[in-house]
Amino acid sequence: MKLRLCLIIPTLDEGGAEKQISLLARGLDRDDFEVHVIVLTRTGPREKELLDSGIPVHHIDKRSKLDPFAWLRLLKLLKQLKPDIVHTWLFAANAYGRTAALAAGVPVILGSERSVDPWKSGFQFWIDRKIASRTQGLTANSQGTIDFYRQHGLDLNQFHLIPNGIEPIVNNSLTREQACEAMGVSGDKKIVISIGRLWAQKGYKEMLWAAELLRVMREDICYVIVGDGPDRERLELYRDNIRGASQIYFLGHRTDARELLPHCDILWNGSLYEGQSNVILEAMQSGVVVIASDIPGNRDLIEHDRTGLLYPLGNVDDLTRLSNVLLNDQPRRKMLTQNAMKHVLYEHSVEQMVSRHENYYRAKVSKR
Repeated sequence: MKLRLCLIIPTLDEGGAEKQISLLARGLDRDDFEVHVIVLTRTGPREKELLDSGIPVHHIDKRSKLDPFAWLRLLKLLKQLKPDIVHTWLFAANAYGRTAALAAGVPVILGSERSVDPWKSGFQFWIDRKIASRTQGLTANSQGTIDFYRQHGLDLNQFHLIPNGIEPIVNNSLTREQACEAMGVSGDKKIVISIGRLWAQKGYKEMLWAAELLRVMREDICYVIVGDGPDRERLELYRDNIRGASQIYFLGHRTDARELLPHCDILWNGSLYEGQSNVILEAMQSGVVVIASDIPGNRDLIEHDRTGLLYPLGNVDDLTRLSNVLLNDQPRRKMLTQNAMKHVLYEHSVEQMVSRHENYYRAKVSKR
């Protein structure tokens, strides 16, 4: 029997959860699943790849945090589609989507927590607990995320761990020279790169300071930041007050980031909190050594000194020192990247991620 599945998410932006939901929707067995994606707030670049794969995308047009009319539109749509399973991703979809699915009488209702979320209020955690107690389960992409929500009162037994999946590397036609030209950097430099949204969660201010300290220690370094966000202007002003500002590059959002990545020497991730970073996975897969903040989520991917390096959160001195040591130790970099590539291959393929969801869905329907 083919199961009708509705995946509900706030947006189709270029975020990690949005990428995973697109990979999942496009990868599910079409003989067993009829997939619909429902977007609460706004669309984004992920919509085209869904539509190109023949997956319907429905828009609710939620216009504020509390939008009862959007909830009613969602309820009406669910009654029309009559799904066997609703699976919601991220807080707004978890709240709106699961309550609307309960009202619509959907047989199996699931949520998904994708990150450690210290920004949530006590009321929001109460909502999480209340709805979770009335629905059939939650997926999470990292043990760190599960531990965080367990500490805030959610039942450990409600969670099912499904790590993120990553697409295989396509043939990269860029040479190192072309990649350096595309980034606007000199080809004789060692390249440290960070990729992600420019906002406080990602710890860019500390990494900018680490880049300056590293430049003082060695002259063959540049720091490239790929991404955009609300803190870009503030971070550029901070960069402009650094002596080595000419060797720090803000590239903005780039559709070719994955092609540029293999030509870099180190990826820095300084996040204050994470679920499971797709960028770290992509660097590990591409043979780029990762130095990441020692936080839940990152620890699920990086085993220190085996698949990458971890440094104490916010510790600029340690980040600088570890980077300098690695840049001087090619055999150690090779060992770390080889181990990382094997880990991604065996634990984080898209096929594994999709298969784990398929098995989870079938088990929940069968139990129901």
